[in-house]
Amino acid sequence: MTLRVSEATCKRIRELCWQKRMTEFKLIELAKIPPSTFKSILGGRSKNPGIGNIRKIAGGLGISVREFFDSELFDDLDPED
Repeated sequence: MTLRVSEATCKRIRELCWQKRMTEFKLIELAKIPPSTFKSILGGRSKNPGIGNIRKIAGGLGISVREFFDSELFDDLDPED
């Protein structure tokens, strides 16, 4: 299945929250990003969440950026995105 970058990012955040038994609210707190930014990313309104925000989210999850992107979700992204 081909996903857009924003869709794959959203799915990965939710997947990691579930794996770590962490609420989205707790992740917002730990990642130290504005709730509006986080909701924009999860809601798909942010087409490019930016590596800085991904770094903060990964840090909030206690993983590296490399670990964040280590998922099959990012293997077959929409080339038009």
